Amino acid sequence: MSYAPPFTLNNEILLLVAAISEQLGQLSVEQKAQQSQSALLLRKVNKVRSIQGSLAIEGNNLSEDQITAILDGKRVIAPMREVQEASNALAVYETLDTLQYNKEFALLSAHKALMLGLIDSAGQYRHSGVGVIKNSKVIHMAPPADLVPRLMNDLFAWLEEADDHLLIKSCVFHYEFEFIHPFADGNGRMGRLWKTLILKQHHPVFAYLPVESLMSKHQEEYYQAIGQSTKASNSAPFIIFMLSMIKKSLTELQTNQLFNLENDLQGSPQESPQVTPQVEQLLKVMRLVGEKVGEKESENSFSSKAFKREQLQTLLGLSDKKSFNLRYLKPALAQGLVEMTLPDKPTSKLQQYKLTALGKSTYSVQE
Repeated sequence: MSYAPPFTLNNEILLLVAAISEQLGQLSVEQKAQQSQSALLLRKVNKVRSIQGSLAIEGNNLSEDQITAILDGKRVIAPMREVQEASNALAVYETLDTLQYNKEFALLSAHKALMLGLIDSAGQYRHSGVGVIKNSKVIHMAPPADLVPRLMNDLFAWLEEADDHLLIKSCVFHYEFEFIHPFADGNGRMGRLWKTLILKQHHPVFAYLPVESLMSKHQEEYYQAIGQSTKASNSAPFIIFMLSMIKKSLTELQTNQLFNLENDLQGSPQESPQVTPQVEQLLKVMRLVGEKVGEKESENSFSSKAFKREQLQTLLGLSDKKSFNLRYLKPALAQGLVEMTLPDKPTSKLQQYKLTALGKSTYSVQE
C-alpha cells in the first residue's frame, strides 16, 4: 500500500470509538426487535430520514412525508428535479446489500444511478475544475481533474488494504472523498452514501441509521470540520465530528429499539408503536392543528409545524407544566414520536416541538 491519508488518532477519537462500540453491543436486542412490525416501520422511517437529511444538505426541500410518498409510489407536488433526486436516492439505498464498499467500479455505478437524469456525466469522473461554494464564497478548490483518477485509485487501495477500524475508515474516506470532489455534481450525496456503506460492513444497523438527519441539523459544524481538517492537512477534526454524529444517532435508535422490544415481550407487536392515552392526545392535537395550517399554506406543509411547550399545554387544556412534561411530552420524545427543533439545547427558551414521521404515522394508524 503506497498511499495512506493523513490523520492522527487522539484520546477524543478513541473514546468515541469505544463508546460507539459499547452502544453497538447493547443493540444485541435488535435481532429480536427486527421481527416486529413496529421495528420494520422504524427502519423505513429512518431510511427516509437519512435520505431527506442528505438531500437537505444539498438544498433539496422535500419533507420526510413527501419522500415517504415517493417511496410508496404516490404523486408528490414538488419541483421535478427534487423528486428525481429523491427517487434516485431511494433506488440506490435499496441496492446497498449488493454494492462492494472497497471497489471503485461500484462507486461509479452507484453515482450513475444516483445522478440519473440529473447530469450528463453520471457515473464518470469530472473533466474540469470544481470548488465548494458557500454563501457566495469559495471554501474549497478541489484538485485538478487530471489527478482525480489516480487520487481515487489510491484512496480505494487504502480502503481495501489498511487495517484501521472501519469506524475510522468510514470517516477518513468520507473526508478524502469530499476533498477530491471527483464528480461534477453529487459529491456530497455520494460521500455520505459511501460512508454508510463502509459502516454497514461493521454493523448492519448502519444501513438504516439516520446519521444524515443529524448532519442536516448541524451543517455549520459539518463544513467547519471539513475546513479545519483541510487547514491542518489532517482529517482528525472531521473524524471527531462524524463519530459524534454516529454516537448521537445510535442513542436515538436505542431508545426506539428498547420500546419495540418491550412491545414484543408483551406479545403485542404492532404496525405502529403503542402509546398512552396522554401521548395519543398530544399526537392528535399536533397533527390536527398542523393540518389546518397546511390547508392555509400548501400541501404537506403541516409536516414542518412546530409548537412551543406553552402552546401544546394550551391546546390540551393543561396548566400543570410538570404533569405535562412527565405524562405527555417526555414519553413522546422517548418513543421518537416527537422531536425538538433544538436538540442540542433542550432547555432553550426558543425550543419547539414537532411530530416526527413515526409520530405522524402512529397517529394516522390509530385514527
